[in-house]
Amino acid sequence: MERIYLDNAATTALDPAVLESMLPFLTEKFGNPSSIYSYGRETRMAVETARKSVAKLLNANPAEIFFTSGGTESSNMAIQAAIRDLGCRHIVTSKIEHHAVTHTVEHLNNHDKIKVSYVKILPDGHVDLEDLEKLLADTKDKILVSLMHANNEIGNILDIHAVGNLCKLYNAVFHSDTVQTVGHFPMDLRNTPIHFITGAAHKFHGPKGIGIIYINENVRIKPIVHGGSQERNMRAGTENIYGIVGFAKAFEMAMAGFETDSTYIGSLKYYMYEQLKKQIPGVGFNGDVLGKSLYTVLSVSFPKTEKSEMILFNLDINKICASGGSACTSGAEAGSHVIRAINNDPNQITVRFSFSKHNTKEEIDAVVEKLKQLV
Repeated sequence: MERIYLDNAATTALDPAVLESMLPFLTEKFGNPSSIYSYGRETRMAVETARKSVAKLLNANPAEIFFTSGGTESSNMAIQAAIRDLGCRHIVTSKIEHHAVTHTVEHLNNHDKIKVSYVKILPDGHVDLEDLEKLLADTKDKILVSLMHANNEIGNILDIHAVGNLCKLYNAVFHSDTVQTVGHFPMDLRNTPIHFITGAAHKFHGPKGIGIIYINENVRIKPIVHGGSQERNMRAGTENIYGIVGFAKAFEMAMAGFETDSTYIGSLKYYMYEQLKKQIPGVGFNGDVLGKSLYTVLSVSFPKTEKSEMILFNLDINKICASGGSACTSGAEAGSHVIRAINNDPNQITVRFSFSKHNTKEEIDAVVEKLKQLV
């Protein structure tokens, strides 16, 4: 049996066309973009062309786009800079953020730099916006709100316009971890009240180790990495040229194919949802599955039995790749902090299936058949 890959929220396969766009910069076009001769100028141009392309697709200004090593670095940069440079003394976040956010917030909290409040999460996994407004209204200090656009484990989507408008009203800084949505949904940053968003190429068939941070042009922050004047003095270090070129190419392709791909991938998610409901007694789903949710993610909970406790291991033996929550914690026995926050039922085993345009209905059928034996 061929391997069936249903863990696309963890990472995706590199598209051959993206690799092709990167290859020249791994071979003959190896100049340093900071050099003044033509060899360096052509790589400098590649970086700036990529920046313009990414900015255009996000309806942002190229001066607002900075390339980083990925979503984790971008979120760290936004949160730390908001505290250090923008005078935020209080962070409002949630218990279901990605560890790039929760661990950064805990780190700052442990050093007594800030106060932290956690917004309530509704039973369906959505952020309680009334509670968010209450927290914003009750605080005198300047606030940083850090809430993810779409949850990587359960797929719930936040109304970032509603949150952005609340932040505007209470003069708060707004950062959103948009790693699961950049490349998967059209964005219009010119018309979104937000200060920082993040992205990572490997979530939409681009290379690993390259990401972006969008910093709204009205925000002035200092770099976290010091050294050279790269990225307009915002992030020192020689640019990851082939990564940057790959990011732009993958992003262009993702947005060009958005209509077709999202419809197709969504149909796979709903097909699997229907099949599991029909064929596996006691199956449940986490989050707002049929509502405001990623078309790429399905979080399934199975009744806990001796058999199902080994489910991920058994799926792996059967060449099926899925995850327990998020890839970043799948090796850890701690279980998922996201699932704990919304559905703390010890008698449930959670498996996240996440889809891409490369998956097929036949694969879903094969996985559902396998699950019937394993549960």
